[in-house]
Formats: sequence, C-alpha cells, structure tokens
Amino acid sequence: MSTRGVSERSGAAPAGYFDAASTEPLHPAAREVLLAAAEEGWADPARLYGAARRSRLLLDNAREIVAAVVGARPDEVTFTASGTQAVQLGVLGTVLARRRQGGGPRVVAVSAVEHSAVLQSAAHLAKHEGTTTTEVGVDHDGLVDADAFAGAVGDDTALACLQAANHEVGTVQPVDEVGGHCAERGVPLLVDAAQAVGRVALPRNWSVLTASAHKWGGPAGVGVLAVRRNVRWRSPLPDDERGGGRAPGFENVPGALAAAAALRARWEEAEAVAARQNALVEHLRARIPELLADVEVVGHPTLRLPHLVTFSCLYLDGEALVSELDRAGFAISSGSSCTSSTLRPSHVLAAMGALTHGNVRVSLTRDATRADVDRFLAAVVDVVTRLRSGLEAL
Repeated sequence: MSTRGVSERSGAAPAGYFDAASTEPLHPAAREVLLAAAEEGWADPARLYGAARRSRLLLDNAREIVAAVVGARPDEVTFTASGTQAVQLGVLGTVLARRRQGGGPRVVAVSAVEHSAVLQSAAHLAKHEGTTTTEVGVDHDGLVDADAFAGAVGDDTALACLQAANHEVGTVQPVDEVGGHCAERGVPLLVDAAQAVGRVALPRNWSVLTASAHKWGGPAGVGVLAVRRNVRWRSPLPDDERGGGRAPGFENVPGALAAAAALRARWEEAEAVAARQNALVEHLRARIPELLADVEVVGHPTLRLPHLVTFSCLYLDGEALVSELDRAGFAISSGSSCTSSTLRPSHVLAAMGALTHGNVRVSLTRDATRADVDRFLAAVVDVVTRLRSGLEAL
C-alpha cells in the first residue's frame, strides 16, 4: 500500500488536513480499542452464551462512557448507524409520539442554520404527516436570539430543534436558555451536538440529543441518539427488539466501544486542545483580512467552537478555492458541508446574510500546529491572488 500523503505524526492526518469538522482523524485511543474490541466484541450481544455476554458488557460500557460525557443516563443512549440516522430517528420519533390520531401538536420549530439532516427531516414530516415548519432566523454572526426562538414555540409546537454549535461557521447557540423556554411550554428540544461533543461543554437543557462519532475522532458509522426518559418517543420504523426499540439491527459493538474510547480521550484533553486551537483560530481570523483584500471572516468572534473558522473571498468561486488549495496540499471545504458536491449555495451563509460564494471553512485537527497554519496562510494568499489575477486577465 502506498504511503504517499501519510503524516509522520503518529496516528494523525497529513499536516495539511484542515477539514476536521467533516471528519476528525481516528484518535489513537480509538485505534487501539477498535482492534481489541474486534477480537472480543464480535458476538451477538443479544444472545446468552459467554462470547455474547462479553459483547454485551462491552456495549454497555461504551454506552456508560458516552452517557457520562453528554449528560445522560446509560439507558437513554442508543448507538445508531450514523449521526444523520440519529437525527432522523430523533426528529421523526419525537414528533410522531406527540401526534395523536386526528390532532396533536403540528409545528416543528427550527433555526434557519440547522444541519440539513434536521431540515430535511422536518420537510419529510411536512410532506407525509401534514406538519408545518417554523424557521427562526439568525443574526449576521449566525446566532439565534433566544427570546425570538421562544416566541416561535407555542401550544401547537410538537418539537423544537436547535444545534449546539453550527457546522459551517462554528457559532455556539444559546441552547440552555432556549431549552428553559421549551420546558416551560412542555415542548421537547432536539439538540444536534455533532460539532460540539468532545470539544466544548455541552448544554444540559435538552430532551433529545444527537451526535456522530467520526466528528470527535471515533470510527465512521457510529451515531448517538439520546432520549430523556420523560420524553415521549415512538419509532418511525417497523418494530425491532434491538436497541431498546430505537435503532434496529445488530449493534456495531467494536465501533461503539472505539467511539466511546475516543470520546473519553477527547473529553480528557478537551481543555488543552481547545486552548491551542483557539489561539490558532484567533491567528487565522486576524491575519486573513490583513493579508487579503475583500475577504469577510464569518461566524461569532467569541461564541464559537475553538477549531473552526470560515471566510468568504469576494469575486471567487469556493470550488475553485478548494481545488487549488488541494493542489497546494491543503484539504478544506467550501459552502455547505453536506451539499458542496451539488454546488448549491450554503443555506447557513444565506440565512446570515453573508456572501454565499467564495467561502472556505478551515477546521483544525487536535494536533494542528502554528507551522501548519502559517503554511496555510501563505498558500491561501498565493491561491487567491492567482485566481483573482486570472479573472482580471479575462
């Protein structure tokens, strides 16, 4: 197998990999556990013989670790096949449980900058269940006003959805404040915490929480769905005896255990990693506008994730920036993290009133260095200058 592009840093992505918001490289703790769990956790945890009981113990241990980090009880946590599936099950199952035959709450309240998985789940309910969707806008920094969100939640609201932090610009939302408003009205709040888990302190005022292991350095194919015991929830899928009736099928025991190991390791190092990343992102936020004209750094300057910064370059196409920076040795993303292949403008940036083209999202891995960031700054200045010169020559 070729080793071209593999970093010499142990267990790390290449030094130019700046797309951790999409996928964080597998944490060393997860790699070690994944191999061991594949040897010990291969049996069906639903059976009664010895190997199966070992698998059940491993799965229960993984659930306990994840529950402790997200602030849930172990029996409230279910492992799913992905973060997207967790969102879909969370949204559909909560709304369906609150819809009575011939009546019940019919409105789903969402922020305008939610992940596409949330928005598409709400659209699915509108199409097939006759619900309506209320979108709550954000300011120019991508921040929801808690009082405005509270005003959108009423007696007819079946579910409210507010992300812990935005996946494109990093803005952290006032979830606990919104959760308090929702609790007063008896409305469950679903929190998409995919970008926040393992990086920053999580909100506590939630009814349903979803996450994805590959965002914190766990293996791909492991999602998390946490549903509080006092929340009404009904599976939108055919009945299945596994996963507490929430997620059907044979659980990925090695994947769940590796995800839990990565999460525990990330949580233990979160403060130190966040401090390093904050300093690097502050450097990026300050230097990019100094080095390049007609560039806008977007997202809240202080209420933000520590590892992520997005900026927009006037006159340029985001896909061209991604391609040219890739040639320069840097992996970054542009536009919506879920729709970049469709070339649709980012709904997040549009909701913020920001430039929707020529945008670049930089998200640092846990071991990114100042040297990596300075090399990126030099590369992006070169790429933007060359691309703009090409436009002038036309």
